[in-house]
Amino acid sequence: MSEPIDDHFRTAVATFAATTAELPTGLPAETALALFDAQVGSRQLDLMARELGKAGQGYYSIGSSGHEGNAAVAAALRVTDPALLHYRSGGFYLARAAQVPGHDGLRDVLLGIVAAAEEPIAGGRHKVFGHKALNIVPQTSTIASHLPRALGLAFGIERAAKLRRETEWPADSVVVCSFGDASANHSTAAGAINSAVYCGYQGLPVPLLLVCEDNGIGISVRTPAGWIRHAYGSRPGLRYFEADGSDLGDALATARAAAEWVRANRAPAFLRLRTVRLMGHAGSDVESAYRSAAEINADYADDPVTRTAELLVGAGVLTAEQALQRYLDAGARVRELAGQVIGLPKLTSAAQVIEPLAPSRPDRGSAADPPPPDDARAPATLAQSINTALGDVLAADPGALVFGEDVAVKGGVYGVTRGLRKRFGAARVFDSPLDEQSVLGTALGTALAGFLPIAEIQYLAYLHNAADQLRGEAATLGFFSQGQYRNPMLVRIAGYGYQRGFGGHFHNDNAVAALRDIPGLVVASPSRPDDAAAMLRGCAAAARADGRVCVFLEPIALYHTRDLHEPGDDGWLAADPGGSVPLGSPRVHGHGEDLTMVSFGNGVRMSLRVARRLSERGIGCRVLDLRWLAPLPVEAVLREARRTGRVLVVDETRFTGGVAEPLLAALVDGCFGGAVARVTSADSFIPLGPAAHRVLLSEEEIEKAAVRLCE
Repeated sequence: MSEPIDDHFRTAVATFAATTAELPTGLPAETALALFDAQVGSRQLDLMARELGKAGQGYYSIGSSGHEGNAAVAAALRVTDPALLHYRSGGFYLARAAQVPGHDGLRDVLLGIVAAAEEPIAGGRHKVFGHKALNIVPQTSTIASHLPRALGLAFGIERAAKLRRETEWPADSVVVCSFGDASANHSTAAGAINSAVYCGYQGLPVPLLLVCEDNGIGISVRTPAGWIRHAYGSRPGLRYFEADGSDLGDALATARAAAEWVRANRAPAFLRLRTVRLMGHAGSDVESAYRSAAEINADYADDPVTRTAELLVGAGVLTAEQALQRYLDAGARVRELAGQVIGLPKLTSAAQVIEPLAPSRPDRGSAADPPPPDDARAPATLAQSINTALGDVLAADPGALVFGEDVAVKGGVYGVTRGLRKRFGAARVFDSPLDEQSVLGTALGTALAGFLPIAEIQYLAYLHNAADQLRGEAATLGFFSQGQYRNPMLVRIAGYGYQRGFGGHFHNDNAVAALRDIPGLVVASPSRPDDAAAMLRGCAAAARADGRVCVFLEPIALYHTRDLHEPGDDGWLAADPGGSVPLGSPRVHGHGEDLTMVSFGNGVRMSLRVARRLSERGIGCRVLDLRWLAPLPVEAVLREARRTGRVLVVDETRFTGGVAEPLLAALVDGCFGGAVARVTSADSFIPLGPAAHRVLLSEEEIEKAAVRLCE
């Protein structure tokens, strides 16, 4: 069954005839034909995707029909300009592919539609527009989640030039990022655009071209007429351009003007490309459920493929018959290629699917792991130790950056980054806007530009409004590019409870479940000062060498703790041993044979205090400090559990969704036959003042549970 828009083109083109009209200035016939081919190819891919889907041979994909005018944006840019594309940017992809000799963009897209393992960017894991040779960074582009990364990449290219560092893109590159009108309303887009303007206001170069492909509807929800122009058309610091995406001449001229302005001024610009949406939101969408037939048919008049054919025929570049034949030839070519790719192998095992998630390939780059210090360092607090390790990484890796809210001039709320800005300069240690999505986006983008970003989220509770930048963007880039693109990064987060004299929910937060279930994400959780320094350097090494994304959870309550058992004993101070700690390696304290306590963070200190009291009662304990919440050191947990036959999991996070749950599951899976118990904090937010201790795990609870387990 043919699609109505296909029938419309065939009927309309037959009525076209040459006129006295000429091609617009700046649009030579050769360029116009090349862009028409990209538009036609994109349309034929959409038609084939629907056909394959109905036959069960293709998989969910969103078409670009009605948006083919974005091919003009590709023509206005250089192949070396990095692009982060909207899922309707098929015309752009094919136009750029045509600029690289020997590249077959049609086959690329078809391989994605059928989820073939040899698809060049995601290897069949998802249908995305991306290709290393085309400088198109793969994005799912849902809810504008890629805009913060685009901002960070534009910032990173300029920061690299300032620091005289090379990137894989020329220093005068323009970063282009396309998205839909519905996405323009999302807080992620609003925050990224605000941060771009914020940078420009301070004189910081950000060569970012934002392309809003405005078709007036998001799935079934209408965008009010004129809203995008109203919202972004007169914003100070954001140069605004607008073009008719169905008019190839207008789209190309305006896109060129916008790209040239960004390239010359190194400042953000916003291009609204007016489009229509043809054939609904996606293959499964029943558009007639929310749009009338008359409204749907009215959009056919603005079909960019038909309009470009009319332009070419009117100017005498093609006859009507030649335009139709070009369209039919593209369809035949797509059909031929589809026949070739349908039977290609798919991903056939879990190992194949997850292979890009947790690479361990130290030959891929510098380990960024400084040697042990020349002189012995004095015992230090946790905060001081982290500060030292950050200095080590900054000194060893000229591409390392430290940034976040309050980290530079003030040195952090708790003084953890104090002195780093003075030592390494404002270009490498700097403050960010108070927007966690933009902080993480800056990390994502600067990582693409070749840096090792170390971003700080001021409190764990502040992460949750930006968690998708880790889940949907940071952790997926290697997955969707088979490791061809990487965003090595560390995210330092002050967290957990037990902070005295300050807090409540937004400054004491023990919710870690949202981090632990992100595939491939490293979650480090140091408790002791010496461990923290070595673990941070280990994270830096893994990020640099393997492109790992690491979260470093720092217990606020232990930042300045000095004592362990008695006031003045300095038992929690420790000297930095130098070197690094491999990911997933735990640490065992004590050699007791009666009970193994498994813990992390604040729980380690509490467990050690309890273990001392238990030893006075004749109960010998060993304390296993996990140090890593992902990957969990499961083998070590089983080994230490079997040595005593009794395990108490001491988990300062919540009863539901806490760290104890996977540990207990690991003991069951490992066929541990001994006694097991857990103690946790309550399923509650953490209140102010003394009430916090009514819901947080206490030493008394740990001790009682340990005694019961050993009876």
